[in-house]
Amino acid sequence: MAAAQGRLSDGAGGMDEAKGTEEEAGHKGSTAPPAFTAAVEALRAARLRPQIEVEPTRAPQRLAPHTYALEAAVVDGDEDLADGRLVLLHDPAGHDAWRGTFRLVTLVRAELEPEMAADPLLPDVCWSWLTGALQARGLTYGEPSGTVTRASSHYFGGLSARPAASQIEIRASWTPREGLGGVPDTAAHLASWCDLLAQVAGLPPAGPGDASIVTLPQRRGPQSR
Repeated sequence: MAAAQGRLSDGAGGMDEAKGTEEEAGHKGSTAPPAFTAAVEALRAARLRPQIEVEPTRAPQRLAPHTYALEAAVVDGDEDLADGRLVLLHDPAGHDAWRGTFRLVTLVRAELEPEMAADPLLPDVCWSWLTGALQARGLTYGEPSGTVTRASSHYFGGLSARPAASQIEIRASWTPREGLGGVPDTAAHLASWCDLLAQVAGLPPAGPGDASIVTLPQRRGPQSR
């Protein structure tokens, strides 16, 4: 799986890119609070659409006392159409900026056609995909924040044969509503995040009820795995 590159932050610290064991991913079993353990187990048990491959990865240790991270790729054969990371943060004492004890932080990216990257409305549309994915599953959340970045690469000299490449990157965080026992519905939040990944990758809607969702058309040059 091609890991999402770059740093992922929620006001402090960052994310290493190396993969790790389950313990390195922040899930330390009996040493973690019950609410965090339950939230992590729900993430691990979630069933997702088959085109999305998800696995644990090393979590940032400086953002919260307890962290767990997943990385995902939208796969078409041997090619990745989009990838990203989702990090669960937990501070039992609460966090003023979060207005809660849990926080979800994400990075999503995908390649674009250059003409699509030039669309001035693209950042607003991509942000609406995130909030729309959460709302479509009936999830309540607070304090959303983030950025949408588009970048273009042009090649010269010995690389001039390569076509220009463009990329969209969504970085965001939000506070999931805590349910029974102070545990948020992390499985549903993961599913909505995968809905976002699928939209960015240009996959068709997962079911008839999603027919109104507009996705990016598939790019001509998805990343090789």
